[in-house]
Amino acid sequence: MTDTSALSAEQRTAIFQARMSRKRPSLFAWLRKAGGLRSLRELKFSDVLGAQHRGRRILALAAAIAVPAVAAPGDWQDFGLNKADVALVPEVQAMPFEQPGNNFPGSAFYFLEDTPRVAVEAQGDEALALFDMSGTGEIEAAELAAASNAGPAARRFFSAGSGITQARALQCLTNAVYYEAASEATGGQRAVAQVVLNRVAHPSYPNSVCGVVFQGSERRTGCQFSFTCDGSMNRKPGSAAWARARSVAQDALSGRVYEAVGLATHYHTIWIHPYWAPSLDHIGTIGAHRFYKWKGNAGKPAAFRAAYAGIEPSAKPSARQAADTGIPSANDVADPLALQRAFEAAREKAVRENAQPKPRAPAPNYAPQIEARGGDRIFTADNLPDSGGVKEEYRNSGRWINEPN
Repeated sequence: MTDTSALSAEQRTAIFQARMSRKRPSLFAWLRKAGGLRSLRELKFSDVLGAQHRGRRILALAAAIAVPAVAAPGDWQDFGLNKADVALVPEVQAMPFEQPGNNFPGSAFYFLEDTPRVAVEAQGDEALALFDMSGTGEIEAAELAAASNAGPAARRFFSAGSGITQARALQCLTNAVYYEAASEATGGQRAVAQVVLNRVAHPSYPNSVCGVVFQGSERRTGCQFSFTCDGSMNRKPGSAAWARARSVAQDALSGRVYEAVGLATHYHTIWIHPYWAPSLDHIGTIGAHRFYKWKGNAGKPAAFRAAYAGIEPSAKPSARQAADTGIPSANDVADPLALQRAFEAAREKAVRENAQPKPRAPAPNYAPQIEARGGDRIFTADNLPDSGGVKEEYRNSGRWINEPN
């Protein structure tokens, strides 16, 4: 082989052109030189392949024909392979925004944003780890059993106030639903949300959603909802479970009433038995909670008439009190029995005050002409005729029907 490292550029170019001129002409050039299609019948295989390296070229051609035939899928079982082991990759389905007619510029962002919500809704309650007392797996049976003892349903919640007020109410109610019943079915979450709104409508509790949820959170014990004072809110919520709790809270604040718990104001988990449970009316068990309502007048529909404030405090726990001893008292605001006694005492006081006649206001100073006619006496309506009396000329009206003659 010639060493071209010491040659000039012109010399290397000349050598390259000489080598290229000695290349074998192509098949079409050979045909043109041989006389066109008439000489194709006289074409020999050796003329096409050439005499030099003819054996190697024949082997390469045979391999090109034989290898695809050997590798055909229909013959794989001859090598001891199962079809399942060599199954083809399934065809990838196009997403909605990748299909013609279902997209527009920027539509991918909408589809991708909605994907987590669709996944949560598609799972439904069947995909959740639910607690079922009956062991049958039917949450609707528990709801119907509770509804039979619930009594009258609550009124619809009317959301009022500014945008920030409604946002705070939604945040507070979502916190309650998530931290109290994140792993429960939708029915269990709606029951918790309904208890919160029932308390908002009762005069024994604050008249705001955040006020009810975070009532007593400034103390180490005695908070109305344990998650507000036991450190549970330090745990970051899961996005999918939070979205589901937020949806339940939004429905409740939009006026959806969960009739299965009626006017329930209290609940506890099935693993504990608080001292106040026998003193309240048990409605039923939904999910992992037992729900109760007050006995007597405190649990009647007439008691749930407190107006919603329309103003929400901050959606966070209150500042912890420095002098908190952590020992609950008999007058603790979290004690349902103390609340019931306070309600009954306030109601009896109001009844007594309304039963007593109110003292009459002093008479004003009338003009001399009015005083001459009787003064204040003519305006007090003390001498009105008996409402059940009948004038003399009308006493015998209608008697002729019984006495036609």
